[in-house]
Amino acid sequence: MTARTSGTAGRRRDAGRTREALLRAATDLFSERGFDRTTIRDIGERAGVDPALIARYFGSKTRLYLAALEEERGDVVRDVLEPERLLDIVDRVERRGLVPLLQVAVEPLRDEAAKDAAKAALHTRLVDPLVRRFTREGVDRPRLRAELVVAAVVGVVLGHRSGAFDELGEADAADVADLLLDTLSGRSGPPGTA
Repeated sequence: MTARTSGTAGRRRDAGRTREALLRAATDLFSERGFDRTTIRDIGERAGVDPALIARYFGSKTRLYLAALEEERGDVVRDVLEPERLLDIVDRVERRGLVPLLQVAVEPLRDEAAKDAAKAALHTRLVDPLVRRFTREGVDRPRLRAELVVAAVVGVVLGHRSGAFDELGEADAADVADLLLDTLSGRSGPPGTA
């Protein structure tokens, strides 16, 4: 009886590690390739486990993607015009690639559930905090302006990582975040007030 209890506890620990390995592998692959170009087999291989375990632990690739989105969520939702938040985004993309949350802004997903969840997460975590800020500040068309700022941030972090822009690509994350913040802050108010 003791062996069975020990074996069960061992399996539970392994189950936790397996689930974590799948989640980490999926998050990395979704960042590298996007949702549609990442296969269940790829995730299993990267995690070093049987791909069938995705169904066991997450139910489906889509639900694994949703778990990856949730894993990327920060504890505090702050707007991207806060220096620490912007630096965190630039730094994270520099280290890990375009995280699933940002990927939906540049690459449409074919899976409707994944697309809807990613879009909702993008708005909840990045757009909505700016809408609230711009509304408090009395800025005209706060939602459109918030979406423009987020789109600009995503574009800059993509350009920083892509190698298409020499000086941008060579700049460190802190410089990119500081200069981007200066640029965006000067354009976030009503016309003529920058």
